[in-house]
Amino acid sequence: MLNEKVVQEQLNFDETDTQAVTAVRMLSMDMISRARSGHPGLPLGAAPMAYVLFSRHLRVDPSFPKWFNRDRFVLSAGHGSAMLYSLLHLSGFALSRDDLMNFRQLGSKTPGHPEYGVTPGVDATTGPLGQGIGMAVGMAMAEAHLAADYNRPNYAVVDHYTYALCGDGDLMEGVAAESASLAGQLNLNKLIVLYDSNDVSLDGPLSNACHDDVAQRFTSYGWNYLRVADGNDLGAIDAAITVAKGNQNGPTLIEVKTQIGAGSPNAGTNKVHGAPLSAEDLAQTRANYGWDNDPFTVPAEVHNRFMTTIKARGWASHQAWSGLVSHYSAAEPQLAAQFAQGVSQTLPKHLVDQLPTYYKKDQLASRASGSEILQKLSAVCPNLWGGSADLFSSNKTAIAQDDRFSAANRQGRNLWFGVREFAEAAAMNGIALHGGTRVFGSTFFVFSDYMKGAIRLAALQKLPVIYVFTHDSLAVGEDGPTHEPVEQLAALRAIPGLTVYRPADGNETVAAWLAAMAATDHPTAIVLTRQGLPTLPKPAARVHSGVKRGGYVVADAQGTPDGILLASGSEVQVALRAQSLLRDQGHDVRVVSLPSFERFNAQSREYREKVLPRHLRRRVAIEMASGLGWCQYTGLDGAVISQDRFGASGNGEQVIAMAGFTPERVVQTYLNLDE
Repeated sequence: MLNEKVVQEQLNFDETDTQAVTAVRMLSMDMISRARSGHPGLPLGAAPMAYVLFSRHLRVDPSFPKWFNRDRFVLSAGHGSAMLYSLLHLSGFALSRDDLMNFRQLGSKTPGHPEYGVTPGVDATTGPLGQGIGMAVGMAMAEAHLAADYNRPNYAVVDHYTYALCGDGDLMEGVAAESASLAGQLNLNKLIVLYDSNDVSLDGPLSNACHDDVAQRFTSYGWNYLRVADGNDLGAIDAAITVAKGNQNGPTLIEVKTQIGAGSPNAGTNKVHGAPLSAEDLAQTRANYGWDNDPFTVPAEVHNRFMTTIKARGWASHQAWSGLVSHYSAAEPQLAAQFAQGVSQTLPKHLVDQLPTYYKKDQLASRASGSEILQKLSAVCPNLWGGSADLFSSNKTAIAQDDRFSAANRQGRNLWFGVREFAEAAAMNGIALHGGTRVFGSTFFVFSDYMKGAIRLAALQKLPVIYVFTHDSLAVGEDGPTHEPVEQLAALRAIPGLTVYRPADGNETVAAWLAAMAATDHPTAIVLTRQGLPTLPKPAARVHSGVKRGGYVVADAQGTPDGILLASGSEVQVALRAQSLLRDQGHDVRVVSLPSFERFNAQSREYREKVLPRHLRRRVAIEMASGLGWCQYTGLDGAVISQDRFGASGNGEQVIAMAGFTPERVVQTYLNLDE
């Protein structure tokens, strides 16, 4: 519990502060009422804690929302977006009264849930519950890592807090548990989560679904736990945040007991969670708060209070930091240059020259060539870091020359996410949102399913995170169908904005990594094999060019082609062997490698026609995965050899042969196109 003396010292709130809290509540109600859509319960209940955070603690500069050393704030309970927009508007961000009036309208800057890149001041896209906590964990990880790398005595160029506001629903999601466990393990003491504890969820009382002892739960994770008994007590909330900022061991959860829909006729019930107040209930709520201002209007003294606290403090902090960085650049020029490179996401010049080239003699699994590439990349890109879901030895994604990122070693670049794939992907999003580094994460391809929600949010937010998925097909073998991916490629390819590469050899893997590192506005998945892959019969430079375009002719017909074999990954070798067998039978075909559907479909019509001429209608595609998507390339006259049932446990080569991924089957399928 809080020290009474500390609480007393925080009681200097006045009537204007009370009015400011009411203004946040009523602006939120005005937005929801006008839109006839939204969630009034959270803004009415959580406005006091959010106001205290913004007015007394949060360091942000509304004039420069992307100021690098700002505090980060994640509204994990994203359905309370009206409250966040009210706070941002009053704080002086570029969010006008008209923007508030267009809440939840098509094309507005105030969408139904917070969207990163749409609304100034929104640090993360939230709404899918629990993920905001995971992203906040990633932000705190990034802050700790960058501070260790770049801060020097008298030069704290990275020094800020990460705050999140969550609700009961957030804490029920599994990703919240994974993320909280990871945060405690890493002792992220500059992470502070405000918990809007109102004991109500969308369908009714929380007790119908959950009876967790949150204090014991978070304490067991290694968190500090504080409790504010009255969610309207501004002084107690202020004191709790002050104490949390002083904690040196572990992150802090502040449970603030609130009443959902406070002040409205249905307060304390699920009826006020996600439906606008009726006109009568809204009038009664305004009366209960003594609020007689016109809709979307607040008193001048409230505006002034926001300007003289949040905006003034943020501007002063930003200016002081800019001066510090200027002196830092003179005192530590090399570090300053590296720091700037990380913030701007600038890559070293001639990066391709630093990476390996593979030749005919090389026959490496793409996870092995991927590891070699990663070692070279990490040596010349000091801002690159990442990790694995307890599979470093299998994914081959450890940075060999570096140590583990931990509570004792913030400079380590190997992230031990543990068996927490969802938290891993959510934290990666937070790291990317924070900025200053490039992050990758890895696991077995089949377990990308655990990450799917966070991968989708990465694509929505246009974050340049990198996923490395290994053990990509039936060739996993003895581990059986639980570990042999079938539907995962199609599922990831279906996510708008995600670029998926399934390289066919070491040189294609180099090209995939280069493309991933060059990306600034989308996530990338690189899907790699466990089994060895012969090097393709194509110069590395031409392979790089082809992969950059998503597809290319890897082996053309000797004369005029009468058909095309298409494949990705390890199946390109199957296509090449089938090409030779078909030639022996008098059929001259072209082999096309399609490592990335997304990149190929983005090319000009002329280029796509050059690789896949329309008049060549005899086509066979081969891929050890669901065949969804391949018909766009084979057409109605072609055929797809795919895996549309689960695999089996056994020797990998035998499983592959049993499933029919053989040159002989490709030949027969091609010949059958004549029938």
